[in-house]
Amino acid sequence: MSFEIHVSGAPKAAVEAVVPGLVAEMVATGLTAADSSLWGPEVEAEASIRLGWLQAVSVSRPLVAEIVALRESLAAIGVDRVVLAGMGGSSLAPEVITETAGVELTVLDSTSPGQVLAALDGGLERTVLVVSSKSGSTVETDSQRRTFEAAFSDLGIDPAERIVVVTDPGSDLDTLATEAGYRVFRADPNVGGRYSALTAFGLVPSGLAGANIAELLDEADATLLEVAIDSPSNPALMLAAAIVGAPGATPRRDKLGLVVDGSHLVGLPDWIEQLIAESTGKHGTGILPVVLLPVSPELQGELPSDMQIVRFVDDAVHFRMREHHPGEILVSGTLGAQFIVWEYATAIAGRLLGINPFDQPDVESAKVAARGLLDARPAQGEPAFVEQGVEVRVSNPALAASGTIAGVLDALWAELADDGYVAVQAYVNRLEIPQLSGLREMVAADSGRPATFGWGPRFLHSTGQYHKGGPAQGVFLQITERTDVDLEIPGRPFTFGQLIEAQAAGDAAVLAEGHGRPVVTLTLTDPAVEVLTLFEAAQ
Repeated sequence: MSFEIHVSGAPKAAVEAVVPGLVAEMVATGLTAADSSLWGPEVEAEASIRLGWLQAVSVSRPLVAEIVALRESLAAIGVDRVVLAGMGGSSLAPEVITETAGVELTVLDSTSPGQVLAALDGGLERTVLVVSSKSGSTVETDSQRRTFEAAFSDLGIDPAERIVVVTDPGSDLDTLATEAGYRVFRADPNVGGRYSALTAFGLVPSGLAGANIAELLDEADATLLEVAIDSPSNPALMLAAAIVGAPGATPRRDKLGLVVDGSHLVGLPDWIEQLIAESTGKHGTGILPVVLLPVSPELQGELPSDMQIVRFVDDAVHFRMREHHPGEILVSGTLGAQFIVWEYATAIAGRLLGINPFDQPDVESAKVAARGLLDARPAQGEPAFVEQGVEVRVSNPALAASGTIAGVLDALWAELADDGYVAVQAYVNRLEIPQLSGLREMVAADSGRPATFGWGPRFLHSTGQYHKGGPAQGVFLQITERTDVDLEIPGRPFTFGQLIEAQAAGDAAVLAEGHGRPVVTLTLTDPAVEVLTLFEAAQ
């Protein structure tokens, strides 16, 4: 088998309670046949135009030769560096594919001016830019495209020779790219971004970077029969039941800890995080993925009662070795198989939760708020206080009553309910302070609750939906930076620095004012030094 799943404890009880009903209702064959009625009459119209991913393996086969030929033609003129401008579903799958394959892909999914400059400075003379956007109107990707176009032109390089576009047919980007003479790969418009791993969005940048995309499709193909059969052993049915839980189980395990432990797959939990959070986090329900390390605080001692663990291992030997971890979901399989099974399971989980797994109704709110701030350009409010160069702003003055960062964090943790979580959101240049992601471990230990970590604005296209549409359980810790590094965006009245600042402020406003959630924003005025201040405060 190309995918194996082992369940025990509560997940096993959920599988035994739920899967027979799914088999009797022929959910697996119905989904494989693209039955849009599976999620109820209110969802049927949208589901009917969102199920193209079910045919992605066969539809994508002809792309392989085209992508390989383009890679070879670029290599012949000395172009061997691939930069991907894309957000969310347009970047997360290629990142997993290339990291697992061990090939280089520069993923530009940030509006941090420092990160954009780093991508520009990596050797434009040997660079091809893949601009990946379904709609073509994503502000981040549009800004990155404009910047690279200008940079290529300034070096005397024809952008038409160095820009490859992946988009939906008829999008604004399709029209623009066609007029400019760019190479365009048109993807199936009936595939949502987070389900697009095995379409042109996942394959074009990965294949150009040197990943074996034909093998990836073979891996996925080998799993299709397993997920299509209405059987108690169908891994997608088992996984869906295990992550949703048995009906009426108390407390509901709506935090899904994802742990890579001895698997060759690199970064898969980050892709799953978007798939599940954006698909299920709406109408006050959902499943919150939490990306963990084997040594994360949540796994030490007694597991939080509302957390379910999925542990990724490499083979059946590891499965047997892990029998002493009761209640975990253990999975192994090839990357292509993982993509297929998790996509199927997520769609089925939507049916079990009674929600539409294909829309993202709350994602746009932060975008609207950011656009409003870019248009109005209000002056940033004064901080509640400053400690060792870190400016502290809070959604509620009571959070800052202590006058110390450690006290503010304690006050934020005090807002957590028994089923709450902390979301750490870092709108910074992660190339300069990658160690900031380690703050997640400290926050989880200090708060005593599951914590997520997201680089902004990338997480707005994934867990951002859950933060606003899921259960109102979260408290939010924003990390921003003040830097002299900035970069103009050709043809736009704002810079990258102004854009990322507006994105952070806009999301904070929506969370605090629109959803009544507590938000603390810590602005680093000297990030290289002040990360230590944050770590000390969170201990």
